[in-house]
Amino acid sequence: MSVIYLHFDNDDRNSRLARLQKSGAHVVVAEPRWPGFFELAKREKPYAIAIDFSQAPSHSLETADYLSKAKETRDAALFLLRVPADRQEAVTKRLPQATILTENELSGKLAQMERDAAERARQKKEAAAAAKKAARAAGAAARAAAAGKGKPPAASVKPKPAAKAKAAAPAPKKKAAKKPAVAKKPQPKKKK
Repeated sequence: MSVIYLHFDNDDRNSRLARLQKSGAHVVVAEPRWPGFFELAKREKPYAIAIDFSQAPSHSLETADYLSKAKETRDAALFLLRVPADRQEAVTKRLPQATILTENELSGKLAQMERDAAERARQKKEAAAAAKKAARAAGAAARAAAAGKGKPPAASVKPKPAAKAKAAAPAPKKKAAKKPAVAKKPQPKKKK
């Protein structure tokens, strides 16, 4: 799982990227230029996308709008950094699902998202191990029962269905399909 960080290449980008990587997230950086950012998003399948508005805010807004609507990225969390004050109202109207925050806040959110993802993965792994253990136990009980060495557990014995009192009624006879009516050809009108 990764985070895509879209930022135009300048002197600040590497230091900002380093701060975000301290959160423990796998951060992939790119410029918000078409089609590069979208190809990267399709390949990486990020759980979060962060877009820096410090350079070319209108271009960054278009990029964010596109990513929020694209099928491949619409479920990813969208974070916006350094949105100019004069653009914040337009951004919140156009992207209500996006969160405007600072780098420190974003680092905290990414760290929390990483912890949550790790916890979900751990729970999924434990559930799979428990299911595997239960399947092995059921298989061992079935083998023991087949060998006649012991009774199968009561939970695995299926009750036999009760015999039906009435015999099944015979199926009704099907009616023969009617032949479709043949349309008559129109006769020419007679002249008087």
